[in-house]
Amino acid sequence: MPQAVNANSVTRNVGWSILSKTGTFGLKFVTVPILARILSPEEFGAVAVALALVQFLAMIGGAGFASGLVVQPEEDAETIHSVFWANLAISSAMALGVFVFCDELASLFGAPGAGHLLQIMSLLIPLQLTGDVAYALLARRMQFSQDALWSMISESVGALIAVGCALMGAGVWALIAQLFSSSLIRLVGLYAVSHYRPRFVFRLRRILSLGRFSMGMMGSEIANFITFQSPMVVISRYLGLFDAGAYSAANRFSSIPNQVVLSAVMGVLFPAFSSMVDDRQRRSQALMLSTQITTVLLAPMMFGLWALAEPAMLVLFGRQWAAAWPVLALLCLSKGILTPCSTYIPYLKGVGRGGLLFWWAVFRAVATTGAVAYAASTGTLVDAMIALCIVNGIVLFGYTWVVYQVDRAPLRDFLITSRPLFTSVAMALLVRYLLDTYGQLLPNPVAQLLVGIVIGGGIYGAMTLILERRLLQKIRELVRKRRAPPATP
Repeated sequence: MPQAVNANSVTRNVGWSILSKTGTFGLKFVTVPILARILSPEEFGAVAVALALVQFLAMIGGAGFASGLVVQPEEDAETIHSVFWANLAISSAMALGVFVFCDELASLFGAPGAGHLLQIMSLLIPLQLTGDVAYALLARRMQFSQDALWSMISESVGALIAVGCALMGAGVWALIAQLFSSSLIRLVGLYAVSHYRPRFVFRLRRILSLGRFSMGMMGSEIANFITFQSPMVVISRYLGLFDAGAYSAANRFSSIPNQVVLSAVMGVLFPAFSSMVDDRQRRSQALMLSTQITTVLLAPMMFGLWALAEPAMLVLFGRQWAAAWPVLALLCLSKGILTPCSTYIPYLKGVGRGGLLFWWAVFRAVATTGAVAYAASTGTLVDAMIALCIVNGIVLFGYTWVVYQVDRAPLRDFLITSRPLFTSVAMALLVRYLLDTYGQLLPNPVAQLLVGIVIGGGIYGAMTLILERRLLQKIRELVRKRRAPPATP
């Protein structure tokens, strides 16, 4: 790596990434409910199904070549240019295929009549893939502050454009405008800060040299993508676009905490763990600390939202979405269960255990798709979400066992990193009990939501101060080291 990787650099880059995600958190917290109030569930569902196909093709189109650039010992210009042109050629061919067969693909994915949306959205495939090289260069250099800034700008502008278009009656095209504006702005920003300029240089042998690592990463990424997106397609096919829209809106909102924490942490930890591949003790310490910090931050948000899903749905989305509150609650529960896994995946990628990661990702994809499909075909949307929670509980156990076998850290350390998860569950159960028992004493859902947030925050804060004193001390030490002036020779 061009830049030395240590606890301070990892903490700093995670901080920058979380700052960028937090910057857009407040805006998305407002814009998603606004769009849900203006647009119908069917419109949400149509765009969500089309986007699932486009993102899937964008993922496999790059064949993981950009990830291969991150772990290369040196920045080789020929390899970088070759990856750019390979990505552009593959993504353009895929976009053309989607454009030509749009109606057939829309029907296959359970959204007949959305072919015209697929035609337009096919252009997102080359837009996304041509930015992968620039991002890979920033990741190699651990320059996440640069990516953080442009991510925040692109997401914010895209959200504002979507709300503006929706208010002017653009309907489903408001969501399309959001996707394209965000992609274009981020693409321009990445090339500006990475200082990368494509040159017409292509060496097939350079692409093939990345093949072994890239194909392994691509396989696991495809499996993970199927895990995340297959419920949307399954719900659309078995339960219709209305339920698909309800799932999409609830999923977008419940994913905001994940976007703030997980996407920031995982992007930084992959190159960081790669640099520690030969230092088992150092990478083990980094794994435990990052897992515990991430769980402390994310678990209370997810389980707290589970406890407050009913008043939150009424306040934020309106009466037309009120019946979907169990879907929001169960989605938050399913995501909260997997909180400790947020660092396990970049850890396995970084230490070169792509085979283990691939097979567990495949198992997760098959189990998720099969369980949700069975529940949706024999029951309701709520049944499908319950099945998703059960699968995620099994996945948590499986990933923990795999990482334990690879890392060989004491089992006690893994239990300590998961302690904030159980603290969050206890807090959420207590808040839910109080809401069910005394909620009728509060005048409206707004009061229930605010009081629940205050009570839940107080309970979790007190429990964290009692149970996580050593973690808090470590964080203070890291902050103190960051602020300390450099030693003079």
